[in-house]
Amino acid sequence: MTADRTKRTCLAVILAAGESTRMKSSQSKVLHPVAGRPMIAHVVDALAKAGISDIALVLGRDAEKVEAAARSAAVSSTVHIQTERLGTAHAVLAARDAIAKGYDDVLVVFGDTPLITEAPLIAARDGLARGADVVVIGFRTADPTGYGRLLVENGELLAIREHKDASEAERAITYCNGGLMAIDGRKALDLIDRIGNENAKGEYYLTDIVEVVRAAGGRAIAVEAPEEELTGCNTRAELAVIERLWQQRRRHEMMIDGVSMIAPETVFLSHDTKIGRDVTIEPNVVFGPGVTVESGALIHSFSHIEGAHVSADAEVGPYARLRPGANLGAGSKVGNFTEVKKAEIGAGAKVNHLSYIGDAFIGAHTNVGAGTITCNYDGINKHVTRIGADAFIGSNTALVAPVSIGSGAYVASGSVITADVPDDAVAFGRARQENKEGRAAQIRARNQAIKDAKKKAAE
Repeated sequence: MTADRTKRTCLAVILAAGESTRMKSSQSKVLHPVAGRPMIAHVVDALAKAGISDIALVLGRDAEKVEAAARSAAVSSTVHIQTERLGTAHAVLAARDAIAKGYDDVLVVFGDTPLITEAPLIAARDGLARGADVVVIGFRTADPTGYGRLLVENGELLAIREHKDASEAERAITYCNGGLMAIDGRKALDLIDRIGNENAKGEYYLTDIVEVVRAAGGRAIAVEAPEEELTGCNTRAELAVIERLWQQRRRHEMMIDGVSMIAPETVFLSHDTKIGRDVTIEPNVVFGPGVTVESGALIHSFSHIEGAHVSADAEVGPYARLRPGANLGAGSKVGNFTEVKKAEIGAGAKVNHLSYIGDAFIGAHTNVGAGTITCNYDGINKHVTRIGADAFIGSNTALVAPVSIGSGAYVASGSVITADVPDDAVAFGRARQENKEGRAAQIRARNQAIKDAKKKAAE
């Protein structure tokens, strides 16, 4: 027996062939996202972190989509289709060909437990390395109703007793079956093949492997995982609970690592959100996929950020939207009710309020006035606006791309700019103002006459 887990080979079997009927969804439940990522991808990530590189996917519904969602550069996976639903042991045997290759360890997990981490998986494999034939991952809970109880005596797992079959004394046990387990790979097929279906449903339950192994003179043990890590998902309500638990865990990790969140329960992160130390996040902020925020940045309330890079000491919001391709330089600011898409905002530049900046390059320390928009789309193609350093763009300016504004240039408020502006030039792109004396009174009189005529006609 190899006592060192790192020298043992391991196959992880992910069970993900369920019909997902209780989700009432047009797609397999394991495709539903947690933190913007299919839940099965979270499971694969935990397996990879546990040092497991070979995975057997037991699939049914949406097999091609689930395979794609589970694909990872860190693991090698094979697909095995389960055509009948005859219990968990039967599901594992759908991957018989993979198990038969002779791995030291076989780890059985579920595709709908996205909160699992590598720690209990490693602990289960360590149990095999120390000589156990089966290691069940369990959890302790204040309310064990409905869960199978783990009957442990002197460190040995004697059986898994289902709630309906448990005695009063057994029902008082709070150590419960989490469903995940590790099996000695050299014995796995033989042990699983011995599991019978003498039960009310006529199904083959993997939990029966504990009594099978003990009857054969083998040894079963249990290792403990936090209850939340084994939370499964069958309904939309349970999916919402998992999302909440994932967000709580990730927020806590970030705050411990030096991120300030004023009201953390109102901040929503994506699976790949990266936030540096000394960043402050105000209430009600949403991070979509692909966001990096560097140290010292300030994210004000009600901002939505996706696919964007916020450099050190930059400031965002409140009520700002950064769309994919937004790249804010160090010390820059994108303020309230401003949207930025596929645009470079130079170091120290400011787009303070009520603006749309898309497909643009804005130089360092340039000021973009309120209401400025880049007119980047002509109905067919997107065009680029380029603004140099230290420029000043007056309020309510429309920059009709493709167009370039030179460094140090000024653009007068209310301008529509359709031609390039040289460095240090001042551009006026608006009609000359003309006042018509007395015309307002004439317009009011005309409008009142029309209103009176309509009222008389209605009578």
